Amino acid sequence: MNLLLLEPHELGPGGEARLDGRRARHVSEVLRAAPGDRLAVGLVDGPMGQAEVLASSASALHLRAVLDAEPPPPSPVALLLALPRPKTLRKVLQCAAAMGVKRLALLGSYRVEKAYWGSPLLEPAALREELLLGLEQGRDTRLPEVVLHRYFKPFVEDRLEGWAPARRLLADPHAVARLEDLPRPAAGGAAVAIGPEGGWTPYEAAELERRGFQPFSLGPRPLRVDQAVPFTVGQLELWLRGP
Repeated sequence: MNLLLLEPHELGPGGEARLDGRRARHVSEVLRAAPGDRLAVGLVDGPMGQAEVLASSASALHLRAVLDAEPPPPSPVALLLALPRPKTLRKVLQCAAAMGVKRLALLGSYRVEKAYWGSPLLEPAALREELLLGLEQGRDTRLPEVVLHRYFKPFVEDRLEGWAPARRLLADPHAVARLEDLPRPAAGGAAVAIGPEGGWTPYEAAELERRGFQPFSLGPRPLRVDQAVPFTVGQLELWLRGP
């Protein structure tokens, strides 16, 4: 835990907060904080700062926070991702949040198992918990926006234009062009579509291309989705930043 996140309702007068559960145990047993120690803290969807530990045990944490700093800037990359299996999705959600991704669309594909859509992980509270773990890791407070679209065709036909920025890229294992070969936008962010383990179907890839997603190769090595997401986001941030 690189940042102790506080919910708005937990912050009392004078910046004092009392916590229990996982966060109190971590501060006591892992960080071994004692009264007088200071911790990096942040308010969910708000500012960051420092907190003085007033009392700490495995069952309760009492601290006083001063929140006077802004969270880091968001990533310029938006992710359009075919829904992966739940075990992989946990990793992807935490990774995306830690890297500062603020827009994530989870989309159905012919190669996505229908059973994945019944996972309890897709409940709002469960999604939020994984994202909070990512924010703790990345020292950020702004929760990403996650949207779920079970059916591919309605999303690309009716919702895509309002969701994706103008610069659109398609991670395609069969593409020839490398990212560095593509024209870089003068400003703004980019959306990248990453398919399931078996890749988008030819129909799905063609539909995305029709809507401006330009295929590019991630290189010769096949990557799992949980590997492709951080690799792609990092590459795109460097590419968008320019030389």
